[in-house]
Amino acid sequence: MDKVVLAYSGGLDTSIIVKWLQDTYQCEVVTFTADIGQGEEVEPARAKAIAAGVKEIYIEDLREEFARDFVFPMFRANAIYEGEYLLGTSIARPLISKHLVEIAHKVGADAISHGATGKGNDQVRFELNAYALDADIQVIAPWREWELSSRESLMNYAEKHGIEIDYKKQSKKSPYSMDANLLHISYEGDILEDPWAEPEDDMWRWTVSPENAPDKAEYVELTYEKGDIVAINGEVMSPATVMEDLNKRAGAHGIGRDDIVENRFVGMKSRGCYETPAGTVMLKGHRAMESLTLDRAAAHLKDELMPKYAEMVYNGFWFAPEREMLQAAIDKTQETVNGVVRLKLYKGGITVVGRKSDDSLFSEKIATFEDDGGAYDQKDAAGFIKLNALRLRLKALK
Repeated sequence: MDKVVLAYSGGLDTSIIVKWLQDTYQCEVVTFTADIGQGEEVEPARAKAIAAGVKEIYIEDLREEFARDFVFPMFRANAIYEGEYLLGTSIARPLISKHLVEIAHKVGADAISHGATGKGNDQVRFELNAYALDADIQVIAPWREWELSSRESLMNYAEKHGIEIDYKKQSKKSPYSMDANLLHISYEGDILEDPWAEPEDDMWRWTVSPENAPDKAEYVELTYEKGDIVAINGEVMSPATVMEDLNKRAGAHGIGRDDIVENRFVGMKSRGCYETPAGTVMLKGHRAMESLTLDRAAAHLKDELMPKYAEMVYNGFWFAPEREMLQAAIDKTQETVNGVVRLKLYKGGITVVGRKSDDSLFSEKIATFEDDGGAYDQKDAAGFIKLNALRLRLKALK
């Protein structure tokens, strides 16, 4: 290898990987750092990369692309993995893979590299998405090659080679493994490796404890166009700005915490904690908007397809033809998902308290308990019931 493009955060793992790649492959390392709304400055990664001898450094603001082209399409599908996980880490990986491949082509690199471990899902996501974009791309996954087997061994390696790391050296406690972007922040490792252990309250970064949330509820109105939020309380916003706004609002009310044991694609169960304030609000709001504007059969078919769609995203098949096929069908359903949803945010909970749309399929004239003026003939229900009961009555006769 002469040149390798590394997905680089400047954190513990990737800081060590720079040095390891240089020593192991005697290659030039090009770093790529993506700002996808992790809430921390990405520019310090430049100084760290320079200190590590990196000459080509790419730092890109991808927040709008991430929200517009990845998060929003996924939320049109109401995607949620195993009934709980809003796919915050999963949906960021295809975006990073896309840019890794683009930069590799631009600089004439021989390979790309990432810091995902050999036990996790991210290695699969990075690599499947990269191969979907470039069949001949080569991938170096240090965690599958080196002899460093734990976070403690990484810290020792860093100290031995004089690599700056972002925590107190005197601390004997291994830090949480965290991943953050506009959609969520995840926590793994440390005491979370025991599924019975309750997370430490000071672990959470984006949300207040529901017990300490304001005693007064906040109302928020989300305006939808073709399934996407385009305005909050009447103020037009870009996709990334929508998510930034909702993260602050919902986080202040203790909304979006989750503690999950999930089934990884590689076969093991994993316990992780997640904060997804904006995503939790977006899912609730979108389903409310669809309840008013989406045909029953289309809505039910979407719900049947959603677990498969979520599994594709979770497993790393974003650029696969089956996900793109489903996305086309989902986007077709969103043509009438337009209108406004009003939500009430209060102490960790979200309540839908209003929805309206020019494309509403709700008919007050038909649904009313008052005189409907003949809009619905209740006698018709008798024949409907008898026809649907026919097979049940025949079975009962046996």
